[in-house]
Amino acid sequence: MIAVSASPVRIEASLDPRLSRWLWLVKWLLAIPHYIVLFFLWIAFVCVTVIAFFAILFTGRYPRSLFEFNVGVLRWNWRVSYYAHTALGTDRYPPFTLKDVPDYPAHFDVVYPERLSRGLVLVKWWLLAIPQYIVIGMFVGDWGWASGDTWRGGGVIPFLSLVAVIVLAVTARYPVPLFDFLLGLARWVARVSAYAALLTDQYPPFRLDMGGRTYPSADIAGSGSGPK
Repeated sequence: MIAVSASPVRIEASLDPRLSRWLWLVKWLLAIPHYIVLFFLWIAFVCVTVIAFFAILFTGRYPRSLFEFNVGVLRWNWRVSYYAHTALGTDRYPPFTLKDVPDYPAHFDVVYPERLSRGLVLVKWWLLAIPQYIVIGMFVGDWGWASGDTWRGGGVIPFLSLVAVIVLAVTARYPVPLFDFLLGLARWVARVSAYAALLTDQYPPFRLDMGGRTYPSADIAGSGSGPK
């Protein structure tokens, strides 16, 4: 376990001790049912975020049920991404649920904020986050936050993920240092995604927190934001 400074966003994963040397070639195909579901979930995510924007603007609060839904979408997206695109560190098929699955090797959560700035909501997602968009654009291959943490090619993360699975295919071993680095990049993207989605007011740090599992705060370790 690697301790890091407090952050409201938690993203973690564990590497399967034994990975198939060739399953990664077809994981993107096996994940098609998830892609179909996520297409509709992302439409709902955008609608919910717009509603939450006005709720925060007028009340300073993100409605809890809407917050849990959007965190659930990001959680689902992370599990599918981890399985089929980012790191490809598990052969376990992702579950079809918005909830956290304790025994699944990939997890995502955000601490629920009791209050959010009514003024900051006007500028953080399009103005303040611009430097972060440039950085994660290089990571994921898209110059901006467009689809949560799904990598679509052309960036550092898809390239390193490909290197990792090629090494796996040749040696039957996944390079752990590369896995740790990929998880650090994924955490950076996840923090920016949560900030841009208005889930937190804490500005994402320009920092890699590498390693498979981290527990950024006692609150996150002790309780999740999503439904259980």
